[in-house]
Amino acid sequence: MRQILGAVAIGMLATAGGADWPQFRGPDGTGVATGATPPIKWTVKDGVKWKTPLPGPGSSSPIVTGDCVFATCYSGYGVDAANPGSVEKLTRHLVCINRTTGRLQWKADVAAVTPEDPYRADITEHGYASSTPVTDGEAVYVFFGKSGVLAFDLDGKKLWQQSVGTQSDIRGWGSSASPILYKNLVIVNAASEDRAIVALDKKSGKQVWKAEGRRLSLSFSTPALVKAGSRTDLVVAMPGEVWGLNPDTGKLVWIATINLTGNVCPAVIPGDGVAYITGGFGTVGSVAVRAGGSGDVSKSHVVWSTRTSSYIPTPVLDGSRIYCVTEDGIALCLKADTGEVVYKERLAVMAGGKRSRPYYASTVLADDRLYVVSRRAGVFVLKAGDGFEQLQQNPPLDESDFNATPAAIGKQLFLRSNTFLYCLEAP
Repeated sequence: MRQILGAVAIGMLATAGGADWPQFRGPDGTGVATGATPPIKWTVKDGVKWKTPLPGPGSSSPIVTGDCVFATCYSGYGVDAANPGSVEKLTRHLVCINRTTGRLQWKADVAAVTPEDPYRADITEHGYASSTPVTDGEAVYVFFGKSGVLAFDLDGKKLWQQSVGTQSDIRGWGSSASPILYKNLVIVNAASEDRAIVALDKKSGKQVWKAEGRRLSLSFSTPALVKAGSRTDLVVAMPGEVWGLNPDTGKLVWIATINLTGNVCPAVIPGDGVAYITGGFGTVGSVAVRAGGSGDVSKSHVVWSTRTSSYIPTPVLDGSRIYCVTEDGIALCLKADTGEVVYKERLAVMAGGKRSRPYYASTVLADDRLYVVSRRAGVFVLKAGDGFEQLQQNPPLDESDFNATPAAIGKQLFLRSNTFLYCLEAP
């Protein structure tokens, strides 16, 4: 009976113009909300369909399948910077919220595997729930760093839990890359935990393959599946290199040397046969690499590279242009075929509480509009195109940090702060 009702609910949402938002940055990991027409303007009182308190903070993004909205949070440690508490009390949470009513359907608690990275340095920027879940509509999969990868059914029952390592990266910054799905696999960038990309069977949690490399140590980037003709490459970004793996086996197919050093945080952006890599520290930049190669493709498949990019937020691609807002509040537009800068404008900057970077979330594109979430200055709506045009600056909906990338489906926009999950709806 539950399956029948679930199918009916999903069908009703589909006919209403709402598809799923099953992973970080949407259905195909691009940040593009095809067919969505979310609101442009709202206030604390107008345009908010519902507002639901969360059991703790988190930088992970909400995902949606059918009438279920999922988000991850943490509590017990690292919530109060002045008094972080005891790491032994750290607990992660997966919550399921009803998309229609905003009611909390269930909450799954996961005690942390310790020792965990201490609450200091850059881990204070994002905390202990930074990896966005992923769902296939039958189960939801979460990555909790040293506590492993877990699968839950849509009623909150834990199906399995699998460790992917308990090491730390050399900076002790914790996990931030999000899991992705490919066929029967859950693929995780476990660079901090084991210097490896790991693929698990999504039914059992057992390891299917593992690709290791020392350069992965400071890769915090979510990989992407990029189609090149009849082939699909799993593209992984790290300081100094980009890998193209066979997603079925984990075998290295191609490698390209790039000039992004230090660490790589933004997700890989999948394009039409091209992967766009951004980030780096010290030498921040953007690189376009054509997929489908073999061996060392540094000279043959690197289309362009530039010193212009963001350090944390992932840009969005509309086909011909790449848009992003940097962690410092600079709105950028680049030509996708050449990397040439189209425009560069500053948005309002307001310190993110005690945080050092006022912008952390990634840009989402919906209905030719760019939705840019700042930590404390509200949500900016920009016009997509060759010229910079700010359509709206919406006020912050609460006083906590907004670190998460939004989800856009149909007429709805889902925002999460460190204290609440919001559903905004256009008339």
